[in-house]
Amino acid sequence: MENPRIIHRGPYKYVEAGEGEPLIVLHGLFGALSNFQGVFDYFSSHFRVIIPMLPIYDMPMLKTSAKNLSEHIEGFVDDMGLEKVHLLGNSLGGHVGLIFTKNNLDRVASLSLTASSGLYENAFGNSFPRREDKSFIREKVAVTFFDPKHATEDLVDECFEAVNSREKVLRILSIAKSAIRHNMSKDLPEMKIPVCLIWGRNDIITPPEVAEEFQAGFPDSDLFWMDECGHAPMMEHPETFNLILASWYETRGILQKT
Repeated sequence: MENPRIIHRGPYKYVEAGEGEPLIVLHGLFGALSNFQGVFDYFSSHFRVIIPMLPIYDMPMLKTSAKNLSEHIEGFVDDMGLEKVHLLGNSLGGHVGLIFTKNNLDRVASLSLTASSGLYENAFGNSFPRREDKSFIREKVAVTFFDPKHATEDLVDECFEAVNSREKVLRILSIAKSAIRHNMSKDLPEMKIPVCLIWGRNDIITPPEVAEEFQAGFPDSDLFWMDECGHAPMMEHPETFNLILASWYETRGILQKT
């Protein structure tokens, strides 16, 4: 479904398609709804797929944190009247999903993470994003992927605009710092639900050892690797990503085998 209509519901903005059990998809810090276009199109045949827009640039500065983004999603789930949800999160979105799961364990049917923060994240390669330097931004966007061709001009422009806005860059830094402070390692053993981990072997932002630490921490998780793949598997290899996730849902009895 190309260019789905953004629905406004009070303080919430989201897109949705499909019917069935709700699958909430959570995007990353520089994520856009288009990052999950392949997931949205594929899984809306199996789930009621809902992608809320995280209010990264709209929250009060002092409340801009991974924790408060999770509370925003709690409010959204309540407002939508959803009793139990499947969660899928990439990068910061995975971290938001982790916090939501910790605080609402009885409302999460399954959790799927791809290149999630929550344990460790090398957000800017140990260097602050230089403003007014588009070549630097292009380079930083490119290292998100194994193949730099995925660093489109639209993505570069979006990131360049963000880091050249004082208001936005302060929020980006606030969230990045809050994510580092909010380490979830001690919380993982309590999350006794099915967890799917899909990771790029070439991810340098949340490297492979992060996936292995997640798997060791969760009581019930499966880890799948994607070769020649960086920090956004659902963008870099969308068909493979969807097949891995769909197969896992089938194995766990969440989807009927076709």
